Amino acid sequence: MTTAPTIALLGGGFSDDPDTLLDDYVLAATGRARPRVCFVPTASGDAPGYIEKFHTAFGARDCEASHLELLRRTVSDLRAFVLAQDVVYVGGGNTANMLAVWRLHGLDAVLREAYAAGVLLCGISAGACCWFQSAFSDSFGPPAPLADGLGLLPGSLCPHYDSEPERRPGYLTAVNDRALPGGWAVDDGAAGLFTGGRLTEVVTRTPGATLRRVRVDGNGSVEELPETARVLGPSTAASV
Repeated sequence: MTTAPTIALLGGGFSDDPDTLLDDYVLAATGRARPRVCFVPTASGDAPGYIEKFHTAFGARDCEASHLELLRRTVSDLRAFVLAQDVVYVGGGNTANMLAVWRLHGLDAVLREAYAAGVLLCGISAGACCWFQSAFSDSFGPPAPLADGLGLLPGSLCPHYDSEPERRPGYLTAVNDRALPGGWAVDDGAAGLFTGGRLTEVVTRTPGATLRRVRVDGNGSVEELPETARVLGPSTAASV
């Protein structure tokens, strides 16, 4: 297990692309030879097909794969189950619905404890937005500010920054108008690793895809690119 509180924001993975370099990157980031990985599909309503896709993808990897359903809950001791993992991998879907269900079951508090204990938290789309104070989310229709995150990372997040036309202009406007605090925008195909609450690495499997810092200065909202984004390949994803 990682020793410092660590979160990975994923702009892709098994759920939307057969190219799973970003998933390999997460496994390598644990430092474990055979990490225990739990998939949390709450945002999709615990969709059976999504769960099956996870097990198909991770069952072929050198890890111990499991999943946690809350709509058809079978795990009685959430705390013991989650704290036994090396990675909690949260899937995409409806962020607002997911957070409401988590709080109903007390999973939000368990995830805070897991984060402090060094369990690597990660996810795509809703599974990346949830770790921040707020997000630019399509939970209620067209993307709009959602101030309901767990707050493990400060500020806001916008996923799918380069792939959905309304995301970039909408997020820049929301930050500029102070409807959202400044934060981060992740392109599909990129990932950012936060250690101890600070961005420590940006990686990409898609040329040009990256993670941008978005903030407000005297001229309005501005985007800042990271100094470098490491390009992943078959031989580099496992070298974190």
